[in-house]
Amino acid sequence: MRKSTVVTISLSPKLVARIMKTARAKGMTRSELVREAWRRYEVEEQEWQALFDYGRRKAQRAGIRTEQDVERLIDASRR
Repeated sequence: MRKSTVVTISLSPKLVARIMKTARAKGMTRSELVREAWRRYEVEEQEWQALFDYGRRKAQRAGIRTEQDVERLIDASRR
């Protein structure tokens, strides 16, 4: 019994060629390359979300609610 699901997607011929070139260069199949790309995408998204959450918490603690608050604090620090 198959342990994976086949998914059909549409890609431009140029993108498919680039995927194939990269997969060959790395000794991977197209599927392996796409799976690895997706895993990296998920990790990167989680890291960015954690960074945004951190920034949001810091801004709230500092009383920053608007872009004008940011500009005011920058101007004050330059004096």
